[in-house]
Amino acid sequence: MQDLAEIGQIRTNADNSALRGTNQSGMRAQNERIVLSILRRQGPLAKTDIARLTGLSVQAVSVMMRKLEEDGLLERREKLRGKVGQPLVPMALAADGAFFVGLKLGRRSTDLMLVDFLGHSLAVRRNTYRYPTPDAVMAFVAQALPQVCAVLPPALRPRIMGIGIAMPFQLWNWATYVGAPQSDMDAWRHRDIQAEVAALSGLPTWVQNDATSACGAELVFGQDERPSDFLYVFIAHFIGGGLVLNGKLHKGPSGNAAAIGSMPVPGPDGAPRQLITVGSLAELERKLVARGLDAAQIWDRTADWDVPADLRTEWIAAAADGIAHAMLCATATADLKAVMLDGWLPADWRRDLVTATRDSMAKLDFAGLDMPAVITGSVGHLARTLGAAAIPLSQRFLVEA
Repeated sequence: MQDLAEIGQIRTNADNSALRGTNQSGMRAQNERIVLSILRRQGPLAKTDIARLTGLSVQAVSVMMRKLEEDGLLERREKLRGKVGQPLVPMALAADGAFFVGLKLGRRSTDLMLVDFLGHSLAVRRNTYRYPTPDAVMAFVAQALPQVCAVLPPALRPRIMGIGIAMPFQLWNWATYVGAPQSDMDAWRHRDIQAEVAALSGLPTWVQNDATSACGAELVFGQDERPSDFLYVFIAHFIGGGLVLNGKLHKGPSGNAAAIGSMPVPGPDGAPRQLITVGSLAELERKLVARGLDAAQIWDRTADWDVPADLRTEWIAAAADGIAHAMLCATATADLKAVMLDGWLPADWRRDLVTATRDSMAKLDFAGLDMPAVITGSVGHLARTLGAAAIPLSQRFLVEA
C-alpha cells in the first residue's frame, strides 16, 4: 500500500447545512462547501450567478473560485457571449479534482469502487460469497484497493481523499437469514472494520448503513428532480430504506432510520410478518433453490437473470404488496410526498416493480392521507457502492446532504 501512503490531505471543513454564505473573514472553508454544493446540484455557473445564489459579494466569490481552481477542484468552461458587458466564464467541478473509494459490504457480496469528483466510476472490483466474515472482507480489500487505485496515474493518487464503507449494522443478528453459522457471524461483534480499513489504507474512513448510503447516492449523484420529502427503498438480499426530509438525509440517532425491512406487513396468508420476508431478494433466492435452479446468478450480475416467468411474477407481486402496506404506514407517520424504488435488480424488474407497487397502493385505504407518488431511483444497482464513495466526498466538500 505504499502508493496510498502518499495520499495528501486537504482542508477539513466544518459541517454546514445552509446554502447562504458570509463575507466575514475566516469563513472560507464554509463558503467553499456552499459553492461546491451549488455547482454539483446546478452544473456550471458564472461567478455572478453564484454570488446571487449565495448572497456573497462578486469579489468574494471571485477570490474563492480562483482558489478552488488553483486547488484543481474547479475548471473553466467556454465563455458565454452575446450578452452586454464582458463574456461570462462558467466554472464547473473538475472530474480529477478529487477521488473517493466506496466499499459496499453486503450479505452476499462486497464491492470496491473508485470514483472521481463527478461520481463517475473509474474502477470496480467485486467478490461474492455465501456469507460475509471479517477476515474474508479484509483480505478482499487488501487485494482490491491497490488495483483500483492503480488506474490513476501516480501524480493523481494523492487526490484520493477517503474511503466510505456502506454495510448493514449488527451483522451478527442476521446469521439465520443469510444461512451462516452463528459462530462465524459473531466475529463481527468484536471487529472494528472502520479502524482496520483506515489502518490498511492510510486514508480517512467513514462507515454508514448500506441502505442509507444508497439513499445518499441518490441525493449526491442522482440525475432527476425529486421532492423534498421521500422514502427511499433499496432492494437487495434484504430490503432497506433511507428517509429524506426537507431535502436532507435523516439518519436518526443510531444511524438506522428508515429500517423498513423490520416493518410488519401482511404475508400471502394474511398473517403479519416482516417486510424482509416478502420484499427481499433472499426470498427469490429461496424459491430458486427450492426448484433446484441457479440462485448465484442474481448476486453475480443484474442482467439476463434466468428466472422462470412464474417465479418472477410471483416475487414482484409479493414484494409490491409488502412495500405498498409499508408505505401506507410510513406515509401516515411522515406525510411522505413520494416513494423512490431502486435496488440490485435488472432494469425491467425495477420498472415492473414500480408499476406493481403503484397498483398495490391503489387498492389500499389511504383515506385521510395523500397517496405518495411511486418513482424509480436514478442511480441503479450500484447505489450502495456509490453511496459509500459519496460519504468522504460529502464529509470533505459538501454542505449536509
